Amino acid sequence: MEFRDLIKDKKFWVASLLIAWAAGLQGHMMWLQRQDAFKQKFGNLDENDDQKNLN
Repeated sequence: MEFRDLIKDKKFWVASLLIAWAAGLQGHMMWLQRQDAFKQKFGNLDENDDQKNLN
């Protein structure tokens, strides 16, 4: 199969889109996990500000 035939093939584009979407989703989930780990370690800054204002 030549490269030109591959570019014209719709299955190639669908598979490429699916792989790119899955990689993006995985990256997003990893970013969310890092955010949660940071909040567990240092706490939520918004909650700390609210508690300081109440005192």
